[in-house]
Amino acid sequence: MARHAPPLDNRPPRRHRPPMTDTSPTRFQSFAATTHPDQGPPRLAELRAEMAAQNVDAVLVPRADAHQGEYVAARDERLAWLTGFTGSAGSAAVSQARAAVFVDGRYTLQVRAQTAPDSFETVAFPQTKPEDWLIDALKGGGTVAYDPWLHTMDEEKRLSSKLTHYQIRLQPTPNLIDAIWADQPIPPSAKVRTWPETLAGQSASEKLSRIAATLTKAAQSAFVITQPDSLCWLLNIRGGDVHHTPLVQGFAIMHADATLDLFADPAKFDGVDLPDGVTLHDPATFETALADLRGPVRLDPSTTAIAIAQALIAAKIAIAKGADPCAIPKAAKSPAEIAATRAAHLRDGAAVTRFLVWFDHHCTTGITEIDCVRALENFRSDTGGLLDVSFPTIAGSGPNGAIVHYRVTEDTNRTLNPGELFLIDSGAQYQDGTTDITRTLAVGDPGPEEKAAFTQVLKGMIAIHLARFPKGLSGRELDALARMALWQAGRDYDHGTGHGVGVYLGVHEGPQRLSRASTTPLEPGMILSNEPGYYREGSFGIRIENLITVIEAPGVAGGDAHRDMYAFETLTFAPIDRHLIDRAALSPAERAWIDAYHAQVADKIGPQLDADAAAWLSQATAPL
Repeated sequence: MARHAPPLDNRPPRRHRPPMTDTSPTRFQSFAATTHPDQGPPRLAELRAEMAAQNVDAVLVPRADAHQGEYVAARDERLAWLTGFTGSAGSAAVSQARAAVFVDGRYTLQVRAQTAPDSFETVAFPQTKPEDWLIDALKGGGTVAYDPWLHTMDEEKRLSSKLTHYQIRLQPTPNLIDAIWADQPIPPSAKVRTWPETLAGQSASEKLSRIAATLTKAAQSAFVITQPDSLCWLLNIRGGDVHHTPLVQGFAIMHADATLDLFADPAKFDGVDLPDGVTLHDPATFETALADLRGPVRLDPSTTAIAIAQALIAAKIAIAKGADPCAIPKAAKSPAEIAATRAAHLRDGAAVTRFLVWFDHHCTTGITEIDCVRALENFRSDTGGLLDVSFPTIAGSGPNGAIVHYRVTEDTNRTLNPGELFLIDSGAQYQDGTTDITRTLAVGDPGPEEKAAFTQVLKGMIAIHLARFPKGLSGRELDALARMALWQAGRDYDHGTGHGVGVYLGVHEGPQRLSRASTTPLEPGMILSNEPGYYREGSFGIRIENLITVIEAPGVAGGDAHRDMYAFETLTFAPIDRHLIDRAALSPAERAWIDAYHAQVADKIGPQLDADAAAWLSQATAPL
């Protein structure tokens, strides 16, 4: 940052110092802890009493809702209510004698802090799956209750195929958490609004025809839409049924004749003009409508609740398993969507840079993690057009930075201390785009170990930015590029290198990813995060993140003319803390990338800043 950059002779003197802290309340974030470990044991006892009443030996408690997406409404936070764990991915299994919470490496530290260790085992997933745990917990067999609306077709198949070998039976059961959750929130009812066609690049009618053609080509009569983001993309609508993501919850039946039956609360759609051929129905009629379909009906087994498949099977309607036909068109953004996203990122980059100026002046003066979250959100609000944050800001100082998805509360809030690292991962929702950016910042002077690890992470990030790859490759083939420098140092990180991102939709969007688990070929227009990291428990966390989009790579002299190649265009522009970079550890190409990137930051962001902030940015983006 500027405090460590070589002085510039033409740097103007500061005319004022940014305010010490912005203590005004945030519009979109709360710092109250929503769960406590002490709540888990009595709720676990209530659940076991209900299990006994239902004559079942165990129960599965996923985080999912009936739409099987990552984002759930307050009413559907059953996993958090029971266990205290508030992460965005995980599940629980409960028997009369034992209980377990299953999380991947992103949440290991978080789940330990949020759950009662005497009541809940922490189980590493996917190394151990719920069915493996149930086999051990129910030696001799038994009955496992599950809500068929909260498990996908693929999940149910995986569970039942293994459990039946051990005399363990899955039993569809009305939700046992709902039976004991006395103050469960009501279903969401946010108003729906139309998303402008100028930003979408296509009308809803054009999209309906496009998806219908896919069904006709496959000789399928209909597709059941269960994912709210597919519904929002298809109909060019946005809502507010879950926090921080403008989703409209509902189901739909897309027909091969380009008509669509939509099952959602009609009150949400007051004043919304739906396209010709779209009929709005009471959601209570959805299951009846399923039974009236003609087959074959396409279902995506990875995202469709087994209850929907069971309804079609009961009505003797043929099922055709296939991917959501909206998924790839939604992921491969239109030129209009990419243009809108670029504009959103430039405004957001200016807000983040103003925050970095503020941070540079005050990071060693006793500010806290919450002060930083408030300041950044208010800088975004001042920039204009902010509709929400895209997720609760991750703002971890020192050891809190090692918690990958850390959320600061009034109970965990730390003061930033000199010599520590501070990780801030944040994003915003604007009508023209969704942003997600992480910067790791030095508080005072960092130690050599922190600089070495930071530079290894940076080398991985640059490798992705510089990647050039053949058409047909998925994120699985590219993920290793981001890890190579860390691997050579005997290090790694327990999350994917990048996730897909929507346009004023989900900050996590599939199916595109930069991950060893991804098999979806990358296509032009797909937006991804590029965010390698490194985390040392009890000490520090490092992550650097930009958003990128897939483009057709320019030609290379002497290259194969017949071979289609792709590359990445950078969308995120904000300084990277130069004080944490070990210049000697970078190759000439890596140093050139940093300098070129910072020159772009200065060119694109500088004109949006006042004179003092622009002068700071000139130092922060000076060549290495």
